[in-house]
Amino acid sequence: MNKFILKNGSGSLCRKGCGKQNNKLNTYDWLADIPDNAEKEEMVEVQFKNTRKGYYKNSNKLKLEKGDIVAVEANPGHDIGTVTLTGQLVPLQMRKANLKPDAEIRRIYRKAKPVDMEKFEEAKAKEHETMIRSRKIAADLGLQMKIGDVEYQGDGNKAIFYYIADERVDFRQLIKVLAENFRVRIEMKQIGARQEAGRIGGIGPCGRELCCATWMTSFVSVSTSAARYQDISLNPQKLAGQCAKLKCCLNYEVDAYVECQKRLPSKEIALETQDSTYYYFKADILKGKITYSTDKNFLANEVVISAKRAFEVINLNKKGEKPEKLQSDGSKENERSKDLLEQESVTRFDKTKGGKNRRKKKTEQSVSPAPSATTVQKPPRSEKNITAPEKKNANVSNETKHNSVSANAKRDDNGGRQRNNRNRNQNNRRPQIKGENKQRPNEQAQTPPNIQA
Repeated sequence: MNKFILKNGSGSLCRKGCGKQNNKLNTYDWLADIPDNAEKEEMVEVQFKNTRKGYYKNSNKLKLEKGDIVAVEANPGHDIGTVTLTGQLVPLQMRKANLKPDAEIRRIYRKAKPVDMEKFEEAKAKEHETMIRSRKIAADLGLQMKIGDVEYQGDGNKAIFYYIADERVDFRQLIKVLAENFRVRIEMKQIGARQEAGRIGGIGPCGRELCCATWMTSFVSVSTSAARYQDISLNPQKLAGQCAKLKCCLNYEVDAYVECQKRLPSKEIALETQDSTYYYFKADILKGKITYSTDKNFLANEVVISAKRAFEVINLNKKGEKPEKLQSDGSKENERSKDLLEQESVTRFDKTKGGKNRRKKKTEQSVSPAPSATTVQKPPRSEKNITAPEKKNANVSNETKHNSVSANAKRDDNGGRQRNNRNRNQNNRRPQIKGENKQRPNEQAQTPPNIQA
């Protein structure tokens, strides 16, 4: 038995299976590493502009690979496209596209030549100007439509006009005017708002690129019942996408919610107990928890129970029995799930810790406390009131100061002496304390006795 060794020799995905084409229409060719895979099937998938692709027959037995630019048969003339898939996967893609077996299959002429590419680039350069002029012509004719894009054929003999319209539009007169102005064959193609959003692209509220611009090719209608099954509030601003239609992602989880709702009791059934009657208020469908209220219109005496307990109470009510409480004994079903913002304070990082805020510490030091009414202010100390040892220490300190001043004065000039004298006089001054000379009523100033040295 022959062994098929991958060309890169690593056993991983083959590089030929990937392509640089539109990601939405790109199909990974997981059979690209098999030898002679492209020659086993003559059908080839070719992609054009605006998510348009077709299937053509390689009747000339050309050696084609993914990414080759080819000239294919068109009506009239020829068109230029890119090969996106070859080999045995093409029939599977044709079946997926619901292509009828009796449909006319056109053929591939050749690989694109430099002359073909020049004509294609010239036709492509006229697309934007043609779109602007066609919009003005449609507005002059009073047609309620918007031309979103124009695509020229590879040889420039035909132009496809993509338009959006809410109602049916009679564009017969428009086709005549466009044919006279641009001298090409005109084809009108209506697209929906979802396809228009996918063509333009954008970022959705989820923060990712729009699904219609990345991978969606077939658009299924979305109804408001999908939001009702998931218990989503019917707010048009939140349910509508950038195309002003209901979001396609509403259909993603509907089947799971419908399956889970089958395990819940009906909303119309009321639960009766000995103390009150409870009505359905809301439910967490995926968790299987139901919230009941004693009032139909607003939430009162909220009780959260499981679907199993709700069916037990319903069976008891059918038998004519009423339980004492809606909850089972020893159950903790009424406990709510705490939110992250409820567990911790949002402003917890704004709180300052003691001893770490230097600015606060400085302000506390600068502001001195006011004297209280109970404190008795001491009288000022005069030279007569100074005791003998204190006076002796003062004389010693004055002598040291005098010696240091004199030593500095010898080093400095006359200006330095004057500065030292001025500083010494300022140091000897004693700051006056407010209210020290004032005596409060019913207070006697106690002066220490004079001690003679």
